[in-house]
Amino acid sequence: MYALVKTGGKQYRVSKDDTILVERLSAEEGEQIILSDIVMLGDGDKVTIGTPRVDGAGVRATVMRQTRGPKVIIFRRKRRKNHRRTQGHRQDLTLLKINEIAEDAKSLKTTKPAAKKSPKRAAAPTKAAKDATSAKRSVTKKAEPKAAAKKPAAKKTMTKK
Repeated sequence: MYALVKTGGKQYRVSKDDTILVERLSAEEGEQIILSDIVMLGDGDKVTIGTPRVDGAGVRATVMRQTRGPKVIIFRRKRRKNHRRTQGHRQDLTLLKINEIAEDAKSLKTTKPAAKKSPKRAAAPTKAAKDATSAKRSVTKKAEPKAAAKKPAAKKTMTKK
């Protein structure tokens, strides 16, 4: 079974276990999304063409990663005018892995990725522990003599000759 999916102003022919690069979709890595803008479904000799979309159809895909395309250089110039402008651009892309194609999108279910566990922080030191460490610091520090304050140099007066 295959489907013609429309996303990001482009159309992609996909089947199960395909990976495609599409315009950026706002989803996290590992999250499953449903693409519901299906233009055509095909299953062997049976082909369903939408007018403009196939009602109720859906494609479930997993976001593999958010990435960026290659750098494209835009160079503009005007002849005989010494006018040149260079600009670069990289398109944001999303890598999708197609999991399932269904004529009834209600049967598809989406899941969000498991939350990443943050490492546990060390317990905050108690007041007694803070006092002990500050006492050690005060004992180990030696009193430094204060530098004598320098007096500013006396201003020299100018005499007229």
